[in-house]
Amino acid sequence: MLIHTNQKPHGCDVCEKTFREVGTLKQHMLTHTKEKPYSCDVCKKRFGRNDYLKQHMLIHTNEKPHRCHICEKQFRVSHHLKTHMLIHTNEKPHRCSVCEKRFALSGGLKAHMLTHTNEKPYQCVVCKKRFRRGEHLKIHMLTHTKEKPHQCDICEKRFRRSGDLKSHMLTHTKEKLHQCDVCAKRFTRRGLFKKHILTHSGEKSHRCDVCEKKFWSGADLKQHMLAHTNEKTHQCHLCEKRFARGGHLKTHIMTTHTDEKPHRCDVCEKRFHRSGSLKTHMLTHTKEKPHRCDVCEKRFSLASNLKRHMLKHTNEKQHQCQICEKRFSLGGNLKKHLLTHTNEKPYHCDICEKRFGHSGSLKRHMLSHTKQKPHRCDVCEKCFAQSGDLKAHMLIHTNEKKHQCYICDKKFLRGGNLKSHVMTHTDKKPYRCDVCEKRFAKSADFQRHMFTHTKEKPNGCDVCGKSFVRGDQLKAHMLTHANQKAKS
Repeated sequence: MLIHTNQKPHGCDVCEKTFREVGTLKQHMLTHTKEKPYSCDVCKKRFGRNDYLKQHMLIHTNEKPHRCHICEKQFRVSHHLKTHMLIHTNEKPHRCSVCEKRFALSGGLKAHMLTHTNEKPYQCVVCKKRFRRGEHLKIHMLTHTKEKPHQCDICEKRFRRSGDLKSHMLTHTKEKLHQCDVCAKRFTRRGLFKKHILTHSGEKSHRCDVCEKKFWSGADLKQHMLAHTNEKTHQCHLCEKRFARGGHLKTHIMTTHTDEKPHRCDVCEKRFHRSGSLKTHMLTHTKEKPHRCDVCEKRFSLASNLKRHMLKHTNEKQHQCQICEKRFSLGGNLKKHLLTHTNEKPYHCDICEKRFGHSGSLKRHMLSHTKQKPHRCDVCEKCFAQSGDLKAHMLIHTNEKKHQCYICDKKFLRGGNLKSHVMTHTDKKPYRCDVCEKRFAKSADFQRHMFTHTKEKPNGCDVCGKSFVRGDQLKAHMLTHANQKAKS
């Protein structure tokens, strides 16, 4: 009868929460005492309740007694099956009274309500960070203990969360369970599938209060907000560099500290740090370009490349330099540009100690030591260190000059050459030397000029050790050695 009257006579003395039954109160008290009387005989893990232990034992036996009669998927626990059935019925009985969003589970609604109150009741005892959900705090605590209890049986990689292990297992099985009804595209993860669905509806319901930009998902909005707050919560434990995203930190550790490349291309055996990089690389073999521009019909391998391309049509430049007021389409280009003002070069070569402003410049430089030139021209068989250089070279064979000056109609092979040329018309010189206050139209000229003050000569001859300020001076010098060889 207590269910009908909603009466809960048994109260907790610690937190004043009330319960219908004495047994439920006893179980609840264990959350305060942290007592775990039930132990697993296999792995010695301990639990506060006997039913939790029973559920846990199914992990060792791999028993899944509860089966969905629609898709035949099996579950260890009955309530997991109940939750799963809501996917088929699409039933969402729990409605938020503030924004009217509906949820399949009452727990989902409770967690959602905290987004309105901004309440974060769970706090980390180590770093004092707060969380809305208890399970989020548990996952966070593993970042302090470095514990990764979930291991892949195939490649032995370890994970903090069981969900991450499940997602990882799909990289081995290549299974994509979630299919879009509109375009038939398939996805390994439900979250990616949900985000994809929104691209068809055109709905961007999450809006930034600062700049009013809209996003498909709340997670995307959260990531965007870091651009305004400049908050970097993820810190590298090796070099203390900080990052806004956990994914960026992972990439940093793999590329900078471990040089681990677990993802291998089956065609050419090239290895990559990230699975996403491997996917992108595979498009070079398939020549597939699924993303098409609606304005000029140019096609692209990646959606991100299409987005960047669209900025050429809209001429939108949201990112402005606070020093010289120059504007950029992409935030990454603004970051690179700022280094021309600070003259900061955080990336250095371990072989010759030469320093660079960008990681990409360092990578290109490293090829000068390895002498590796993997990109070959199919016409004249000339080889290049970078794919961009090969593309530029191919224009010599086609004699195609796509970049035209809008003032004098002169055409150029490269976009960078056009930019430099346009400066001759505007007489604008945004780059100023802090030493002698001389101004320059191009950052390359400015950087070369700085060598006159520092007396630095970064271009060294491998034969005789003589150094030069400019690369073209070194090239001219190298011809003297070639001539000497020919004479001898």
